[in-house]
Amino acid sequence: MAANPFLGVVFHWLGGLAAGSFYVPYLGVRKWSWEVYWILGGIFSWVIAPWVAASIMIPHLCQVLGSQSLSVLGWTFFWGAMWGFGGLTYGLTMRYLGMSLGTAIVLGLTAVFGTYMPPLFNGTIGATLFSVPGRVILIGMVTTLIGIMITASAGLSKEREMDEEQKKKTIKEFNLKKGILVAIFSGVMSSCFAYGLASGSPISAAAVQYGAAPIWSGLPKLIVVMSGGFLTNFVWCSYLLFKNRTVRQYASRTEVAGATALQVTGVDGSKAVQVDDPPSRVPLLSNYLFSALAGVTWYFQFFFYTMGATQMGSYKFSSWTIHMASIIIFGSLWGVFLKEWRNTSILSKFLLGLAITTLVISTIIVGYGNLLGTQIGVR
Repeated sequence: MAANPFLGVVFHWLGGLAAGSFYVPYLGVRKWSWEVYWILGGIFSWVIAPWVAASIMIPHLCQVLGSQSLSVLGWTFFWGAMWGFGGLTYGLTMRYLGMSLGTAIVLGLTAVFGTYMPPLFNGTIGATLFSVPGRVILIGMVTTLIGIMITASAGLSKEREMDEEQKKKTIKEFNLKKGILVAIFSGVMSSCFAYGLASGSPISAAAVQYGAAPIWSGLPKLIVVMSGGFLTNFVWCSYLLFKNRTVRQYASRTEVAGATALQVTGVDGSKAVQVDDPPSRVPLLSNYLFSALAGVTWYFQFFFYTMGATQMGSYKFSSWTIHMASIIIFGSLWGVFLKEWRNTSILSKFLLGLAITTLVISTIIVGYGNLLGTQIGVR
């Protein structure tokens, strides 16, 4: 199958749209603690969706996975588990910083570590950077980082302009200092997903050998990477479910008798009180549906990511840069739609618009670098 980098960019944009949008359905969950809806959504995104999609698209799926060595499966699973720590704290970052600023910081770090560490580890980074397409891709990467810094500047400008009451209206648990620390940890650990995908390359090769179309060949390794992430999230959320006695929320249609507010526990064990609604009936069905929708939406980011990576030719490592830039673009647009920027100055809004434009340009530059690689036949 001939590479088509610009089609790959489109796939990555679709993946970015899914990733930038997945948290929105969680906003519709009512009267459930964080750990309750987070692991429920994770079951759909990290277990159900990967197996369903791969079972449909990949012939002889069990044979593909069974043919792999313990080393391949082990490292792919390990990096997925490490990525799980980043996924755990990503949701907390959104709660403390909002979708615009939180997404920019987390994914900026993830873009840097996730793009260049895999080729550094496998010893191909030198040949990559000294080729003409590699240099063009590097320019695109730098442009991405510039766009990320502008996004962060816009977020900081917004933060300075809003008083505490305004911040709480748009981001109820806004906490800049705590949010920055969580975002840094989340960004570094989230880049481990890229290492997992690189470790799982033999799984993709086996899928093709068993008759899978190359464009779907990345789906089986998602099963292994995401199972590692699921384990990390499941252990922590199970601890919170029993520690806080919130496991009963899965079946309870009403809040605890005599309660005047719902205690919400964060991923770090911190507690907050949600006082928006008095004790009343819990919308159990809609909570399940919103959590499932969030989980499936999250999965589709890597469904499209693996499709895009197959179109990027010899420089498919740059897919990670495009993916991160796309997530920031759509995450920022969701921040605008959710009125996180409603009370900000013209300067802050201008910076946000400039950041989005810069990131769009960066994905085009990276795509062009990949196109050059296919045209000159670099291998």
